[in-house]
Amino acid sequence: MPGPGYRFFGDEERANVMAVLDRWYAHREAFDDPGEGEWVRRFERAAAERFGAAHCLGVNSGTSALVAALVGLGIGPGDEVIVPGYMFVASIAAVLHCGADVVLAEVDESLTLDPADVRARITPRTRAIMPVHMLGAPADMTALRDLADKHGLQLLEDCAQSAGGSYRGRPLGTLGSAGAFSLNHYKVITSLQGGFLLSDAPLVFQRAYSFHDQGWFPYRQDRGEGDLLLGMNLGLGELHAAVALAQLNKLDLILGRIRDVKRRLVEAIGELPGVRGRTLHDPAGECGTVAVYVFEDAGHAQEVADRLGTRTLLDSPTHYYAGLPALTAFGRGDRSTVPFRAPGGRPTHPFEPGALPRTDSVLARSLALATGVSDGYLGPGTGVHADSSNAEIDHAADTFRRAVKGEALP
Repeated sequence: MPGPGYRFFGDEERANVMAVLDRWYAHREAFDDPGEGEWVRRFERAAAERFGAAHCLGVNSGTSALVAALVGLGIGPGDEVIVPGYMFVASIAAVLHCGADVVLAEVDESLTLDPADVRARITPRTRAIMPVHMLGAPADMTALRDLADKHGLQLLEDCAQSAGGSYRGRPLGTLGSAGAFSLNHYKVITSLQGGFLLSDAPLVFQRAYSFHDQGWFPYRQDRGEGDLLLGMNLGLGELHAAVALAQLNKLDLILGRIRDVKRRLVEAIGELPGVRGRTLHDPAGECGTVAVYVFEDAGHAQEVADRLGTRTLLDSPTHYYAGLPALTAFGRGDRSTVPFRAPGGRPTHPFEPGALPRTDSVLARSLALATGVSDGYLGPGTGVHADSSNAEIDHAADTFRRAVKGEALP
């Protein structure tokens, strides 16, 4: 199963889905009462309470959450948004499709934004910083928050891979101007498809809501406080919301289990020559979906990956800036790769392979073991899962240790 939420599917999800279907069936003759939005609102209220946010908006994907959040923040043509070179392609695509320009920044051995490099890339056009809490672990939000405050920038958290994570006691997604989440099948909790965004700012929420639902004011009001917008249709469906609500109620249970699995695996692996665990800005706040090891030598990392039948994090095209040929083409002036962008002109920041040498280096030297999320394309194509026994965890640890030390595999 790709994400841990799958393993916790049970009677609760089934009961919620049947409740939606039963309501539709019971009201099938009702005039002008399709029952739209009931379970979506229940999920939004529960998520806002769980994460401690003033507003939650359910949408049909994590990508839609990013786009709606950018619209909510007023990001558009002429603006620059700083994005890490290690992310998911949606982080970049959302910015470009809003008409703004992406400025790529280095990641460090935490695999999240390097604040020092972010500082060096701020220009008069910079409007926002987008920390991506990659592989379930928080970025350095203290340093990034200080930068945003000092320069008057928005801080948009991409929490697609980190639902339930925290930073110094605060839930991820509530430390910036807005937080965007995904509910697809590779995430901590899942509704198969879907997403949501959080914000404490009424205007950000209103703009995001209006954009996601054809320009209506919350909640489908003809008039209200805020900005008039022509919107799209990006709403979360009732069936997906019903599953999402059941999963949300299990979030702490899921996190507790995968964090325990990761702790056991890391303890069993212990210390190894030439390799160390990734930097964690808040070990207690990471989700525990993967255990990442950073090698001193890229060749050693590749050798171990080959022996285990997996890949280094550099070999994850849609998560690595240099693995996105459409982005490289766009950077060379081919606007056809980003539909609806005005023709002509060139981005002022390069997207060519090699543009972020430190990111290239750390990804080439990093290998991820699954402890909750299994996704060979992302990197954690070997390891354990939420239901792994102690014997299975010990076996995975022994296999990794032997691979690192060049010994015969069990």
